[in-house]
Amino acid sequence: MSTAESAGMRTFFIVWTGQLISVVGSNLTGFGLAVWMYLETDSVTLLALIMLASTLPGIVLSPIAGALVDRWDRRKVMLTSDTCAGIATFAVALLFFTNRLELWHIYVMATIGSVANSFQEPAYTASVPLLVPKKHLGRANGLVQMGQAIGTLVAPVLAGVLVASTGLWGVLLADGATFIVAVTTLALVRIPRPAAMPSRATHVWAEVVEGWQWLRARGGLFGFMLVAAGVNFLLGFMSVLYIPLYLSFANEVVLGTAMSVLGVGMLVGSVAMGLWGGPKRRIRGIVVGISLGGLLVATMGLDDSVFLVTGAGFWLMATVAIVNGTSQALWQVKVPPELQGRAFSVRRMLAQMAIPIAYLSAGPLADGVFEPLLAAGGGLAGSVGTAIGTGPGRGIGFMFVLMGLGTVILAAVAYAKPSIRNLEEELPDMIPDQPIAEARLRAEPTPAISGEA
Repeated sequence: MSTAESAGMRTFFIVWTGQLISVVGSNLTGFGLAVWMYLETDSVTLLALIMLASTLPGIVLSPIAGALVDRWDRRKVMLTSDTCAGIATFAVALLFFTNRLELWHIYVMATIGSVANSFQEPAYTASVPLLVPKKHLGRANGLVQMGQAIGTLVAPVLAGVLVASTGLWGVLLADGATFIVAVTTLALVRIPRPAAMPSRATHVWAEVVEGWQWLRARGGLFGFMLVAAGVNFLLGFMSVLYIPLYLSFANEVVLGTAMSVLGVGMLVGSVAMGLWGGPKRRIRGIVVGISLGGLLVATMGLDDSVFLVTGAGFWLMATVAIVNGTSQALWQVKVPPELQGRAFSVRRMLAQMAIPIAYLSAGPLADGVFEPLLAAGGGLAGSVGTAIGTGPGRGIGFMFVLMGLGTVILAAVAYAKPSIRNLEEELPDMIPDQPIAEARLRAEPTPAISGEA
């Protein structure tokens, strides 16, 4: 490994360490607030609205954020994003500590975090191929997934300890402290910048359009992105309904343990991805993984059994880690580095724009339709109810079955389309075998975040 490769990998590991700690803090707050909110209100709809506030603003801003990420120093973008999210967390902690915290404060915090993440995510993702050799991108993305897995694993246990000993404000302060670590690690490194892409665009919106046009002209990649949007829509219901499903037959302690088991599943999948690097035929591997994930989601809804739901959830998260890492590597290889901020943000917007619809629909559908249908004496009690049972949580369980089967169907449709199935052969790789850092590290100071490249 050359000196430049070693320096790039060292920078990647420093950034990864800081972001890992930050993810633990974010998951800590997310889990603590979600459980606290649901227990205080007993409303799936209000829980869904919090999740909506934490996703929708970032999705809407993604294209603009991506264009700006391509203009600005990506390290400084990440620094600013982490700082803003950390300030919002400290503010909510102060309000809670002084007994002034209201529901709308949490919505504001979630919105700020979503906006910050709309800049931080494409900057982080687009920085990886600038530092890591092409042959190691799958493993690098496995490590990124591992960071998310560790956050899912550690956060529920740590949240339980902090809530019991200090209350919710302790969770919030711990989250704020992790943001400080993330900012410190970013301040210690330097991330190279790709050469500017030749462009006729004179303003940000024109650059957004360029990113859209580049993707739209590549039918296989665009179709693959639409399939991801469909999968995200179906699994978006699961994000809202998992906690209510579990609390229908278990208590918060068991739920916290189950969430940690899910984190172990993602950790196992991430470690496997980090060691293996993912399947050589990435599209085929992704389609198989999506199909398996759909079957596991359907399994989670079949019975109100702690072992069944937790076990299926474990393997689901392991599968998700491998699918996400493989998909990320595919995008990083097929999109030019100087266009990745825009392309990844357009991808994020299109792939995730259906999630808010799922969040808004999950509560009313669960509370007003499926739960009454699977209640004792409900409309489906004599048919579906004989297979999966009736009573609290069984309507949500039936929704899991439908979501899982829908995911399997989407995977089959994707692989049936030649433009998606043959994507890897028809679209050439856009990055060299060596990391961009080796050829493009610059000695001159990078411009401020408010300036253009």
